[in-house]
Amino acid sequence: MLVVKYTHVKTARGGATIKVKTKNILTGEVLEKSYNSSASLEEADVMRKNAQYLYKTQNAFVFMDPVSYEQFELSADLLEGTSEYLKDGDVVQMLFFEGNPVSVDLPNSVIFEVVYTEPGYKGNTVSNVLKDARAANGAVFKVPTFIKIGDKIKIDTRTGEYISKA
Repeated sequence: MLVVKYTHVKTARGGATIKVKTKNILTGEVLEKSYNSSASLEEADVMRKNAQYLYKTQNAFVFMDPVSYEQFELSADLLEGTSEYLKDGDVVQMLFFEGNPVSVDLPNSVIFEVVYTEPGYKGNTVSNVLKDARAANGAVFKVPTFIKIGDKIKIDTRTGEYISKA
């Protein structure tokens, strides 16, 4: 289990409790659990390594260990929701459980080049007007109207929102 969210709750007369939102690293199932503040849990045998993203096959993503040049695949199901932030050659943190890759930790932001977007029209000067922009990897993001083809944009990988021009 991977802890996604952690909350410490202290009531007036009762003891403190810990509420956690966990994600099963093998199945992707999300659960919410509560524990006493005195409870202890066994830590899983996981290892983090850098890995370079190479390419996508029909149902998997192929990564390479930059030290040993060993290649390994990660199922597309395990990368659901985060695969649109991967670019060929990107180095990411990979989580291994019992020697098998189980998840990818992306950086908080990534930079993409805009390959297609509609032009911004004069008069659309309201502060939060957004339009679609397609990145080189095929992902589509909402960006302000002043972004043009060829611009580099910074995207937050946690929310998928535009941050700034890069």
